[in-house]
Amino acid sequence: MPLALKDQEITMLRAELELLMKERQTLLKIAGASAVFVDVLDPDKLPEEAYNAADMLAECLNEVSEETLCDALEVVKMEIKQENHPV
Repeated sequence: MPLALKDQEITMLRAELELLMKERQTLLKIAGASAVFVDVLDPDKLPEEAYNAADMLAECLNEVSEETLCDALEVVKMEIKQENHPV
């Protein structure tokens, strides 16, 4: 394989990896915010139309590994600290 082609492939892989890492950060933020939301949610005040969505969200969060969920909560905590919002 020519060196120029190999360098081009490496550059493309790096770009793809960076894109995946940004996507992971976004998904961690979503998961963390969702976990905090579910934690503070008062089911007695939840509109009946939202039960299915809340249940689905809770089930999805239960499927996430503990390590990933901890990472997600850390991302949210850092963002909240930066924005000075209390949790």
